[in-house]
Amino acid sequence: MASSKEYLDYILDQLSELDDISYRAMMGEYIIYYRGKVVGGVYDDRFLVKPVKAAVALMPDADLELPYEGAKKMLLVDDVENREFLRELLDAMCDELPAPKKK
Repeated sequence: MASSKEYLDYILDQLSELDDISYRAMMGEYIIYYRGKVVGGVYDDRFLVKPVKAAVALMPDADLELPYEGAKKMLLVDDVENREFLRELLDAMCDELPAPKKK
């Protein structure tokens, strides 16, 4: 099941307080970038983030879910209504994420 553009738009609106949020469509799903780094994505109308230490610390009870078959598990963000939490989450994760690879 692919994600809807409406759900992506909702997540992007919830993240609108953050500078430098972008996305890229990929096979019916959407990769979410913050400051050029991949933080997670929208998969099957779920917002999933990489399970880095900061994300696990902020969401210790979050479910680990597969974004798609054959992928590594990611953390399900349940509290997508809370813009303050989403800003805190992505800011905390950003330092732990690898810099984008040069092409």
